[in-house]
Amino acid sequence: MDLQDQLKKLFPDHEPLNEPEEITNANHELFIQKEPMICKYEKRKGKATTIIEGYEGSDEDFKLLAKEIKTKLSVGGTFKEGAIIIQGDYRDKIMNLLQVKGFKTKRVGG
Repeated sequence: MDLQDQLKKLFPDHEPLNEPEEITNANHELFIQKEPMICKYEKRKGKATTIIEGYEGSDEDFKLLAKEIKTKLSVGGTFKEGAIIIQGDYRDKIMNLLQVKGFKTKRVGG
Protein backbone atom coordinates (compact mmCIF):
# COMPACT_ATOMS: atom_id res chain seq x y z
CA MET A 1 0.00 0.00 0.00
CA ASP A 2 1.57 3.27 -1.09
CA LEU A 3 1.12 6.72 0.32
CA GLN A 4 -1.64 7.69 -2.13
CA ASP A 5 -3.79 4.73 -1.06
CA GLN A 6 -3.28 5.55 2.61
CA LEU A 7 -4.27 9.15 2.03
CA LYS A 8 -7.40 8.05 0.14
CA LYS A 9 -8.43 5.94 3.13
CA LEU A 10 -7.89 8.82 5.54
CA PHE A 11 -9.54 11.46 3.33
CA PRO A 12 -12.05 9.72 1.02
CA ASP A 13 -13.73 12.98 -0.13
CA HIS A 14 -10.51 14.78 -1.07
CA GLU A 15 -9.94 15.52 -4.75
CA PRO A 16 -6.21 15.98 -5.49
CA LEU A 17 -5.18 18.83 -7.75
CA ASN A 18 -3.23 17.68 -10.74
CA GLU A 19 -2.41 21.19 -11.90
CA PRO A 20 1.00 22.50 -10.89
CA GLU A 21 0.92 25.65 -8.81
CA GLU A 22 2.08 28.78 -10.54
CA ILE A 23 4.76 30.59 -8.62
CA THR A 24 4.92 34.24 -9.49
CA ASN A 25 8.34 35.68 -8.94
CA ALA A 26 7.85 39.41 -9.04
CA ASN A 27 11.20 41.10 -9.49
CA HIS A 28 11.14 43.91 -6.98
CA GLU A 29 13.05 47.05 -7.91
CA LEU A 30 15.08 48.50 -5.05
CA PHE A 31 15.33 52.25 -4.56
CA ILE A 32 18.79 53.34 -5.73
CA GLN A 33 19.93 56.37 -3.80
CA LYS A 34 22.50 59.07 -4.43
CA GLU A 35 24.08 58.98 -0.97
CA PRO A 36 26.41 56.05 -0.20
CA MET A 37 25.41 53.28 2.15
CA ILE A 38 27.73 52.99 5.14
CA CYS A 39 29.33 49.59 5.71
CA LYS A 40 31.12 49.48 9.04
CA TYR A 41 32.84 46.96 11.26
CA GLU A 42 32.22 46.66 15.00
CA LYS A 43 32.91 44.21 17.75
CA ARG A 44 29.89 43.39 19.86
CA LYS A 45 30.43 41.22 22.91
CA GLY A 46 33.83 40.26 21.53
CA LYS A 47 32.46 39.08 18.18
CA ALA A 48 32.93 40.69 14.79
CA THR A 49 29.87 42.22 13.14
CA THR A 50 29.32 44.11 9.91
CA ILE A 51 26.69 46.85 9.99
CA ILE A 52 25.08 48.38 6.89
CA GLU A 53 23.28 51.71 7.36
CA GLY A 54 22.09 54.66 5.36
CA TYR A 55 19.35 53.22 3.14
CA GLU A 56 16.80 55.91 2.25
CA GLY A 57 14.09 53.66 0.74
CA SER A 58 11.35 51.77 2.54
CA ASP A 59 12.05 49.34 5.37
CA GLU A 60 10.52 46.47 3.37
CA ASP A 61 13.05 46.99 0.58
CA PHE A 62 15.88 47.10 3.12
CA LYS A 63 14.62 43.84 4.69
CA LEU A 64 14.61 42.18 1.26
CA LEU A 65 18.16 43.40 0.71
CA ALA A 66 19.18 42.02 4.11
CA LYS A 67 17.70 38.63 3.28
CA GLU A 68 19.49 38.54 -0.07
CA ILE A 69 22.84 39.42 1.52
CA LYS A 70 22.44 36.77 4.21
CA THR A 71 21.56 34.04 1.73
CA LYS A 72 24.32 34.91 -0.75
CA LEU A 73 26.98 34.95 1.95
CA SER A 74 25.44 32.08 3.97
CA VAL A 75 25.73 33.98 7.22
CA GLY A 76 23.44 34.93 10.06
CA GLY A 77 22.21 38.40 10.70
CA THR A 78 19.25 40.60 11.47
CA PHE A 79 17.50 43.83 10.55
CA LYS A 80 17.13 46.23 13.48
CA GLU A 81 16.40 49.94 13.75
CA GLY A 82 17.18 50.79 10.12
CA ALA A 83 20.42 48.79 9.98
CA ILE A 84 21.42 45.35 8.73
CA ILE A 85 23.64 43.53 11.22
CA ILE A 86 25.65 40.62 9.75
CA GLN A 87 27.65 38.19 11.87
CA GLY A 88 31.33 38.34 10.94
CA ASP A 89 33.57 40.73 9.01
CA TYR A 90 32.21 40.64 5.43
CA ARG A 91 32.62 44.29 4.49
CA ASP A 92 34.43 43.69 1.21
CA LYS A 93 32.01 41.03 -0.02
CA ILE A 94 28.96 43.02 1.01
CA MET A 95 30.30 46.18 -0.62
CA ASN A 96 30.91 44.24 -3.86
CA LEU A 97 27.34 42.85 -3.78
CA LEU A 98 25.88 46.31 -3.21
CA GLN A 99 27.99 47.87 -5.96
CA VAL A 100 26.87 45.21 -8.44
CA LYS A 101 23.27 46.13 -7.58
CA GLY A 102 24.03 49.80 -8.31
CA PHE A 103 24.48 51.19 -4.79
CA LYS A 104 27.28 53.49 -3.73
CA THR A 105 29.09 52.28 -0.62
CA LYS A 106 31.44 53.79 1.92
CA ARG A 107 33.74 51.75 4.15
CA VAL A 108 33.94 52.90 7.78
CA GLY A 109 36.10 51.54 10.60
CA GLY A 110 39.25 49.44 10.61
